[in-house]
Amino acid sequence: MNQPAKLWQGRTQGAIDPVVDQLNRSIGFDQVLYRYDIQGSIAHVSMLGTQGILPSEEAAQLIAGLESILSDIDAGRLAIDLTVEDIHTFVELTLTQRLGDIGKKVHTGRSRNDQSALDMRLHAREAVNQILTLIHRLQAALQEKAAQHQDTLMQGYTHLQAAQPISFGLHLSAYADMLARDAGRLKDCLKRLNRSPLGAGALAGTSYPINRRQVATALGFDGIIANPLDAVSSRDHLLEAMAGFSILMMHLSRLSEEVILWNTQAFSFITLDNAYTTGSSMMPQKKNPDVAELVRGKTGRVYGGLMTLLTVMKGLPLAYNKDMQEDKESWFDAVETVSLCLECMTGMIQTLEPNPQRMVDAARHGFLNATDLADYLVRKGMPFRDAYAMVGQLVIQCMEQDCTLENLPLAQYQTASPLFEKDVFEVLDLKRCMVSRRHCWE
Repeated sequence: MNQPAKLWQGRTQGAIDPVVDQLNRSIGFDQVLYRYDIQGSIAHVSMLGTQGILPSEEAAQLIAGLESILSDIDAGRLAIDLTVEDIHTFVELTLTQRLGDIGKKVHTGRSRNDQSALDMRLHAREAVNQILTLIHRLQAALQEKAAQHQDTLMQGYTHLQAAQPISFGLHLSAYADMLARDAGRLKDCLKRLNRSPLGAGALAGTSYPINRRQVATALGFDGIIANPLDAVSSRDHLLEAMAGFSILMMHLSRLSEEVILWNTQAFSFITLDNAYTTGSSMMPQKKNPDVAELVRGKTGRVYGGLMTLLTVMKGLPLAYNKDMQEDKESWFDAVETVSLCLECMTGMIQTLEPNPQRMVDAARHGFLNATDLADYLVRKGMPFRDAYAMVGQLVIQCMEQDCTLENLPLAQYQTASPLFEKDVFEVLDLKRCMVSRRHCWE
């Protein structure tokens, strides 16, 4: 079989070494860009016709040919040939096979450099918007579960040590707030991402009287990237989005870690739905939180993609360098990974069931009301640092007597300080402690 033609074979002649061809070929992963590549070509050809660079009838033929290729790929009538170099080559060769020499005119006034940059921006814009939708779904699931359990008492932690009484709803809503910031970062990224590079050519534009803004408007961009060197050689829009993905995955990983802890027998704060767990091939009693564990593990995969692209870009002179072909695999993988993790996490959160009694039982043994006891003394005139020290001593006495602050006799309190009265036990009620702080949660 003859090797497919290369779009770049001008000065270079002869067959490329097969190993080099394998290294150079990107269609195995950039084939997913076919829709964006064809959309960009249609907008480009339409502009060429409007500007009189191509006769209007030729532009119409090219557009019809491109539309038929898109339709045939979508319908499965046309398989993408994985032996050609990249998706740009495949589309152009197919167009030429169908239209003859007219097909060779599709690339007038552009380079693969600005064409590839355009395809990636179109893909990234759609991917970021899809991920924003998935973030909002998970955020809604957390908010709904939080609203159902705004009065479900649990112990809050610092250093994984029992700290103060909170509600399960408050804990979940913290993650909803994190997701709101994640969404905000990605929305802000879209402002810089949504600019068209097409018309930059290889690096310095083209002598044809093209209209870059017409193409940008047709493709839904907010404008163009004015400097052509920057247009073809920048990937910071992908880096910014991937940094946002990485922060998002960090938040999902933290939530996953808590789900894993809460699901252990030692905590037993929640029960996970069977649809979001797996078993053991050897131990029949096991019910493992694999969804949470996999999300936690895949966080490193997204971090790796960000580091890959940062490393690719860190030493590149202007303008385009072939190193930049390495933006695609890490980007595509990050988009797929983040999307899958968000979908799975949403279902897991929607279906998990808290065990309120277990949360209350655990809260009773953590001295979560110690700060409230100190505040009780402060309200009666004792300096906070003195109250803090006194309550610390009372906690030690409780530990020695194997009891809680609620069970310590009033006489023992009054031995510590005459400021203690019968109303101290009202202050020690865990639910009251939780509710007394609610004004700080709004």
